[in-house]
Amino acid sequence: MTTPLRYGLIGTGMMGLEHQRNLNAIDGALVVAAADPEPTSLDSAHRAAEGRDLARFSNYRDLLEADLCDVYVISSPNMTHRAVLDEVMATGRHIVVEKPLCTTIADATEIRERAESYDALFWVGLEYRYMPPVARAIELAKAGAIGDVAMIAIREHRHPFLEKVGDWNRFSVNTGGTLVEKCCHFFDLMRLIARSDPRRVMASGDQRINHRDELYDGRTPDILDNALVIVEFENGIRASLDLSMFAEGTVNNEELAIVGTEGKVEAFLPSGLVRHGLRAQWSSGVEESVVTDERVRVEGFHHGASYLEHLDIQAAIRHQTPALVSARDGWWSVVMGVAAHQSIDQGRVIDIAELI
Repeated sequence: MTTPLRYGLIGTGMMGLEHQRNLNAIDGALVVAAADPEPTSLDSAHRAAEGRDLARFSNYRDLLEADLCDVYVISSPNMTHRAVLDEVMATGRHIVVEKPLCTTIADATEIRERAESYDALFWVGLEYRYMPPVARAIELAKAGAIGDVAMIAIREHRHPFLEKVGDWNRFSVNTGGTLVEKCCHFFDLMRLIARSDPRRVMASGDQRINHRDELYDGRTPDILDNALVIVEFENGIRASLDLSMFAEGTVNNEELAIVGTEGKVEAFLPSGLVRHGLRAQWSSGVEESVVTDERVRVEGFHHGASYLEHLDIQAAIRHQTPALVSARDGWWSVVMGVAAHQSIDQGRVIDIAELI
């Protein structure tokens, strides 16, 4: 039998528990330890262990010192990623770090450069790639089903940010800003679909409604709740993001459209609908279906994406193959988010070359 991989969780908030529940359902994976300074979060991890043995630590350094794990999953607050990664990388163990890689380009660059020569697996948790409808749309585009990709459009109309312990996510200094914290997923998808790196970014956005009446030690939250972003890629493809975080009253929170020279494919979430049509056959309608993945045992928060991602993570570890979502991918998603914020702050187009 294959020896189970032992996982340790650093951070047991919403995403830490998401990883734990998915790993519980995967053969050959054991969550054996968890660390979090918040007692209620550790209690949640204990309950999610469902009777399995779980070593618990209030400090992640004690978890590392115990040396119980083959893989560390880092899902602590964004602003802690750089410091935590410094110490976890020193162990030489396999690493899965939640998005965003870091909150600044400088920190993300340092980690990316070190990860490129890291001997174990280094994987960034950009799991939106794994949502079955999104994956199907990307697969169709990559196979040439709509000709050459020309434009990409992503819309997220959703609810405000969720509550976190201490509401740390109410401030850009902690998150990296909304377009880094949340939208790194979408910038990663753009780059994956375009199969090119970004050249210029232009954006408009502000804080219109959310959290403006809240106070934390005399400070008002400063996170954006709406934005429009345009990204130009080196190969000429253009992509757009339409974000509203005060748009709960919708059927689908997220929509992806990939337009090619011969047709278009769309994916919708949470409905799971995928539509595909060709320009030459526009009058005869489009093909559409609800896309799922029969391998998924845990739907979780991302329509089974975290489960599917962990299958690939485990395969990469066992077969000693490169990460399919690398530190470079995570770095680019941070760079694009920071560029969008700078475009809003400075009221101009940002050339990516200025930042890197």
